[in-house]
Amino acid sequence: MKKVLALFFAAGILFTQPVLAQEATEAAATEQVASTDTNAAAADTAAAATEEAATAVEEEESFTQVLKEKFIEGDPLWMAPVLLTLILGLAIAIERVLYLSMSNSNNDKLLQEVEAALKSGGKSAALEVCRNTRGPVAAIFYQGLEKMDEGIDMVDKAIVSLGSVENGKLERGVSWISLFIALAPMLGFMGTVIGMIQAFDAIEAAGDISPSLVAGGIKVALLTTVFGLIAAMILQVFYNLIVAMIDNLVNKMEDASITFLDLVAAHLKK
Repeated sequence: MKKVLALFFAAGILFTQPVLAQEATEAAATEQVASTDTNAAAADTAAAATEEAATAVEEEESFTQVLKEKFIEGDPLWMAPVLLTLILGLAIAIERVLYLSMSNSNNDKLLQEVEAALKSGGKSAALEVCRNTRGPVAAIFYQGLEKMDEGIDMVDKAIVSLGSVENGKLERGVSWISLFIALAPMLGFMGTVIGMIQAFDAIEAAGDISPSLVAGGIKVALLTTVFGLIAAMILQVFYNLIVAMIDNLVNKMEDASITFLDLVAAHLKK
C-alpha cells in the first residue's frame, strides 16, 4: 500500500510541475504585456502633452500671423493710415495719462503745510513750500501768495487767472485724440468705398458677375472697416479715461482754491 501511495505521489509531482511551469510562464508574459501597455500609455500621454504644447504655440503664432495676413489682405495702402492714427492717438493718450497722474497731488496735505508755514515763517516760508511741490494746485497757491500783500481780491483774481491756464494745460492734446477717434473709422470707410469700386470695376471688365471677381474688393472693404472701428474704440476708451481724470483734477483744484482763499483771508485779518 505504501508503494502505491508513493507511486501516486511521484506521479502527481511529475504532472503538476509542467502545469506550474506553464502558469509561471503565462504570469510572466502577462506582467510583461501589462508593463508594455503601461509604457505605451505613458508614451501616449507624453506625446499628447507635447502635441498640446505644440498646438498652443501654433495658436499663439497663428494669431500674430493671421493679424499680419489680414493687414496685408486689407491692402496696406489703406490699412497703414488707420494704423498710423492708432499709433499717434495712443502716443498722445499715454502722454496725457502720465502727465495727469503726475499732476495729481495730496491737496489736503499741501494746505496743511502752507498753513503751518504761514504761521511759522510767514509768506516766504509758504512760497517755499509751494515752490517745492509739484502740480497745478501748488502753482495756483504760489501765484495767490505772490499777490497776498495786495489784498484778498487780487489773490482771488490771480487764482482764477492761473486756474484757467492750468486747466488749459490739463486739456492740452485731448482734441487731437478726438480727431483720431473720428479719423480712424473714416479712413476705414474710405477703404470700404475703394474696395467696392474695385469690385465693380472687376465686374465691368469681365462682363459677368462671379464671386471670385468681387471677393477681393469686398474683403478689402470689410477689413479696412473693421480695423478702423477697432482703432476708434481703443482710442475712445483712453479719451474717456483722460476726460474723467481732468474732471477729477479740476474739481480738486476748485475745492483747494476755495479753502486756500479762506486760509489767506484768515491770515490777513490777524
